[in-house]
Amino acid sequence: MEIKSVAIDLPQDTNIIIGQTHFIKTVEDLYEIMVGTSSQVKFGIAFCEASGSCLIRVAGNDKNLEEAAVKNAANLASGHSFVILLQNAYPINFLNAIKQCPEVCTIYCATANPVQVIVAETEQGRGILGVVDGFSPKGVESADDVKVRKDFLRNIGYKL
Repeated sequence: MEIKSVAIDLPQDTNIIIGQTHFIKTVEDLYEIMVGTSSQVKFGIAFCEASGSCLIRVAGNDKNLEEAAVKNAANLASGHSFVILLQNAYPINFLNAIKQCPEVCTIYCATANPVQVIVAETEQGRGILGVVDGFSPKGVESADDVKVRKDFLRNIGYKL
């Protein structure tokens, strides 16, 4: 077995959700979740089918994000994994619905940070072990940092 780190190529001003699922209809169900949750979200979904034709299945409403999702999924090449790239919305708005999707097994990350995916490769194929999401902590927040955090959440409309 070989363990690799795969860097995700995240377009500017884009968030990503990476997960694992188990069925070909996932790409359509995830599409319905995205458009059913937000009318303004732009997104691309790529799903690595792990049996049958073993194709990367694609859906979305933005060709550039679809292409970027496919590129990342192809680099991961991990069975039954999915990549959702989104703009004009935050992952937090979609996560509960995605978690409730019957065929979704795991969500590895939902972020706008740089991401590295840790992948194991065997003679059978590849699988995701986990992710490195962003960077390591540099300390503990100060009173000024708390104010910045609270102001940020209010500025983007997530707190009153």
